[in-house]
Amino acid sequence: MRTDSSWSTLPAREHLLAGAVDAADVPVLDVVVPVYNEEKDLETCVLRLHDHLVRTFPYAFRITVADNASTDRTPQVAARLAAILPRCRSYRLEEKGRGRALRTVWSQSDAPVLAYMDVDLSTDLNALLPLVAPLISGHSDLAIGSRLARSSRVVRGSKREFISRAYNLILRSSLAARFSDAQCGFKAIRQDVAQRLLPMVEDTGWFFDTELLVLAERAGLRIHEVPVDWIDDPDSTVHIVRTATEDLKGVWRVGRALAVGALPLDRLTRPFGDDPRDRGLSGVPGGLARQLVGFCVVGALSTLFYLALYSLFRLGAGPQIANGGALLVSAVANTAANRRLTFGVRGRGGAVRHQAQGLVVFAIGLALTSGSLAALGTTSGSPSHGTELAVLIAANLAATVLRFLLFRAWVFPDRTPAAATAGHADDTHHELGNVR
Repeated sequence: MRTDSSWSTLPAREHLLAGAVDAADVPVLDVVVPVYNEEKDLETCVLRLHDHLVRTFPYAFRITVADNASTDRTPQVAARLAAILPRCRSYRLEEKGRGRALRTVWSQSDAPVLAYMDVDLSTDLNALLPLVAPLISGHSDLAIGSRLARSSRVVRGSKREFISRAYNLILRSSLAARFSDAQCGFKAIRQDVAQRLLPMVEDTGWFFDTELLVLAERAGLRIHEVPVDWIDDPDSTVHIVRTATEDLKGVWRVGRALAVGALPLDRLTRPFGDDPRDRGLSGVPGGLARQLVGFCVVGALSTLFYLALYSLFRLGAGPQIANGGALLVSAVANTAANRRLTFGVRGRGGAVRHQAQGLVVFAIGLALTSGSLAALGTTSGSPSHGTELAVLIAANLAATVLRFLLFRAWVFPDRTPAAATAGHADDTHHELGNVR
C-alpha cells in the first residue's frame, strides 16, 4: 500500500463558486473517459457526452480522453476530438490499466470535481448532474452511480447480474462495505479528497474503484449514491473471469492491510466541514449511544465464546481452572474487538498498553465470577453444570457493566480534540469562578 503522501490540513467542504472558478479559466468538472482500443466507438460517445454537457451542465467542464496503451487508431481519434472540441483534450499513457489512467489524469487535473465514465456510456447521462451536484455543493466527498439501488432501471443478462450482486455481497461480508455498487463505471470525487486518497490506492486495473471506495468509507468520508438507468453493452471487451480473479486478490490484499492497521486512515478521519458529532456539547457524552451498541454486540459474542470455551475446558479441568482459562482467552479477544469496533481505535499504537489494561479489567471479572463459583460451591456442595452456567451468566452481567465503565473512562478515554477543548473550557470557567 502506498502511504507516501503529504498530510497537510484538509480544507472544510464548501460550495464551489462557479464564477470564481470560471474567472481563473478552470473547469468545475473534469470528466475522464479511460479507453483501450476503442477506435470504433470513441468519437460517437465523446460527441454525445459533449453535446449533453453543453445543453444541460450549468458549469464549465472538460472531457479528458485517457488512452492507456491502445494499439489501434484510438490515439488518432482522441487527438482529432481534442482538435475540434475546445472543451476536450486527450492524454496518452504507455501502460495499460484503467486505474492507472484515472490516477494519472486525476492527479494532474486542476478541476475541483473529477469524474469518470465508461466509453460505452451504458449509464444514462441524465444521472451526471445528480452525481456531481453533492460534490459541488460541499455535501459529499465521493459519488457513485448504483445499478443495485431500488429505483435503478437496469437491462443486462442474468450472468452479469449474478456476478455483480455476488461481488458486492463479498465486499459487504469481508470488508464491511456499505456502498451498494462498487463496479459501476460512473463515479466522481472532489479533487482535494483525491489528492489524499490516490497515493494510498495500489491497484492499477479494475479493482481501483473498489479499493478507492473501501478506503474512503473506512476513513469516514461521505459517499453519495445515485440510482442510474443502465443498459449492458453486449460488445464489452471486459474479461469477466480474469477481472473477477484480480478483484478477489484485491479484496484479500486490502482486507489484510486493514486488519493489521497498515494504512494511516486515521489521518483522513477529520470531517470535511462542520460535523455535529465534533461539537463539544455540555452534558452530552460523545458517541455514548454508538459505543453502548457496539459494546453490547461485542459483549454478547464474547459471552457465547466464553461459555463455549468454559464448556470445552470443563471436560478436562475443574470449574475454577476452566473459568480462568475461558475468561482469559475471551478477555483478550474482547479487548481487541472493543478497541477496534466499539471505541474506533485503529492501528497498532497503544495496543499492548490497552491489552495490559484490559487484563486488569479481566482480573476484576475473574474475581467476580470466581467468587460466585466459590459461593455456589459452599452453599450447594456439588451443583449441576447448568446451575454453574446460570451463576456465571449473572456474574458476567455484573462484570460487563463495570467493564464498560472502565473501558470508556480508563482504557479507551475520549481524547478527541473536541473533548480536549471542552475540558479546557471547563477548566477555564472554573478558574474564572475562583477569581471572582
